[in-house]
Amino acid sequence: MVVKAETLLSMDEFEGMDENALSMKLEAVESLIRSYTNNNFQNRAMRIEAPASQGLLLGRSPFFKVGDTVQISQSKVNDGLYVITGIDADSITVNKELFDAPSNRVTKIIYPADVQKGVIDLMLWEKGSRQKVGIKSETLSRHSVTYYDQDSSNQVMGYPVSLLGFLKPYIKPRF
Repeated sequence: MVVKAETLLSMDEFEGMDENALSMKLEAVESLIRSYTNNNFQNRAMRIEAPASQGLLLGRSPFFKVGDTVQISQSKVNDGLYVITGIDADSITVNKELFDAPSNRVTKIIYPADVQKGVIDLMLWEKGSRQKVGIKSETLSRHSVTYYDQDSSNQVMGYPVSLLGFLKPYIKPRF
């Protein structure tokens, strides 16, 4: 995960929120960022090939630790993002169900600090401003509200363009 739910829950703004709901939002934001940038943030030097059996990855890497995000690819049944929840002498446990597969390419995902900070900013905006989306100005006396157009020039993926500037250096071309 880009940012752990526990990190956000330790902030005053997220106090009292449901951890599962927050985790789901973080997963959605992570997916949007990876799709928008066409960047999977893989560190290919930290990769292993491991079979999956009985819900475990049978292998180890000195680079993997509990809490790391890994991407499984080229397995045909287990492709996706996982968070490591346990490491034993010869196996790795992840947060989602794994199907038995003879080969899985497991690669560590590393998000730069500015992407992590940007995600925290997105979540703060989500918490405080999501319900006010589209309002350009609001007057209280005699109640006047002005809405602005939501088009590709001022919003991306449901977020204001100004909040997504941190992703610009990480956008990769699509072929």
